[in-house]
Amino acid sequence: MSTMNTVGRPTAPNQVDSKPATLTGGRGLLQNEALIFEGDGWGKTGVDLPEPKTDASDLGDLVRKDPIGLPGLSEPEAMRHYVRLSQKNHAIDLAIYPLGSCTMKHNPRLNEKMARLAGFSDIHPLQPISTVQGALELMDTLAHWLKTLTGMPAVALSPKAGAHGELCGLMAIRAAHEAKGEHEQRRKVLVPTSAHGTNPATAAFVGYSVVEVAQTEDGRVDVADLASKLGPDVAAIMVTNPNTCGLFERDIIEIARLTHEAGAYFYCDGANFNAIVGRVRPGDLGVDAMHINLHKTFSTPHGGGGPGAGPVVLSEALAAFAPAPWVVHDDNGYRLIEREEDEAEQAFGRLCAFQGQMGMYVRALSYMMSHGSDGLRQVAEDAVLNANYIKARLQDLMSPAFPDGPCMHEALFDDEWLKGTDITTLDFAKAMIDEGFHPMTMYFPLVVHGAMLIEPTETESKAELDRFIHVMRLLAEAAKAGDVDRFKGAPFHAPLKRLDETRAARSPVLRWSAPEGSNQAA
Repeated sequence: MSTMNTVGRPTAPNQVDSKPATLTGGRGLLQNEALIFEGDGWGKTGVDLPEPKTDASDLGDLVRKDPIGLPGLSEPEAMRHYVRLSQKNHAIDLAIYPLGSCTMKHNPRLNEKMARLAGFSDIHPLQPISTVQGALELMDTLAHWLKTLTGMPAVALSPKAGAHGELCGLMAIRAAHEAKGEHEQRRKVLVPTSAHGTNPATAAFVGYSVVEVAQTEDGRVDVADLASKLGPDVAAIMVTNPNTCGLFERDIIEIARLTHEAGAYFYCDGANFNAIVGRVRPGDLGVDAMHINLHKTFSTPHGGGGPGAGPVVLSEALAAFAPAPWVVHDDNGYRLIEREEDEAEQAFGRLCAFQGQMGMYVRALSYMMSHGSDGLRQVAEDAVLNANYIKARLQDLMSPAFPDGPCMHEALFDDEWLKGTDITTLDFAKAMIDEGFHPMTMYFPLVVHGAMLIEPTETESKAELDRFIHVMRLLAEAAKAGDVDRFKGAPFHAPLKRLDETRAARSPVLRWSAPEGSNQAA
């Protein structure tokens, strides 16, 4: 079994650890820093502010009577705090980030340089149109290439993320049914069992009831089940293609035909467009609406709760219902079409206060223009090649969920190969952390038991893939050899040991409290 060292971290099993524990809890370059609220900086500040010229008498009983409850840091302390935090996190700039379904790819620094140009980074959405012609031209150019790559006649740029894009697409579909007087009749949305969780959630949010569509044994939409559930009460279907099992929906054209024949619209979750960009145009497949995650396909920053972008392309049947604003170009230059104008009279409204996330538009267009059409095609080809390389190199030790034929952008394994080892998918993932790798996506999609979903993307070299595969094979061999202790207590070498994840999810502690007897403000 594992043991505990003097700083409260477990020592890895089967390891001869003759090195003395550190006296501070730090390890080499990893500083053992107290929580920011546990420091001694409560009476200081890193900046000098002038005394206010007026008092707060007009605030009445709103004037603060107690300490503000925030610690003070000097500039060096603030910098060190965040650098130390960064050393505790995995990052795409550190190593492969194999989260399946997330497409965690390198963000080219050229994109960042372009986004920081003053003409893009220093503008304000309320500036006169005449002063932001370049920004509007960039939005118009981005819209052009998104429409070209998808084969769709219209695009709404303003959605802020994939789920926001789904909302946009379903609201456009709802507006189209309302225009035909069929909204009260069509109250259902069909969603496959392997869909992203946001698909049924978004449909319910818009007011539809969700009907599940089964999948076949080879991981694709069951067309017969879909056909049996289509009817005059169905507003739309929502299908991810390539799907969350990492497979292309081979019956996609038939799915679109059946949907349109029933008077419904085809919403495609475009989260995995990175696997087909430059090779397949969704518009040619019969898609009516599809969101595009700029962070997945076009390399804008991903995660961290920061600004995002999920533009939605629309078919001719839905184009008139796109949300405002639109960018148009005429003899007077570029301008925005707003909802109240006659040109947007059928728009269902607005999705955000202004025009969307300008910084993401700049980064995405920079990526497109630096790659060109041939480069974007290669993106998809290399992403698919990398995923199939991982599948081929691991399938003798691990069990592919769908072994027959190639996968698309991600390799999906189940936990069949772990049976009899007393090791779970979670245990295996935690052991990956000890080896310096971020775990793959676990237990998703739900249709695969103990799922391990690996997406390498196109930006990983063969050398990095081989390094990742080597570690995965070593861990798989250790699991099969009965080295259970290596997995059950992992991670042993991370800054923090394994959490009680069930308790953390059900009873999270989200607020810091000062220790008893402390003079610090809570």
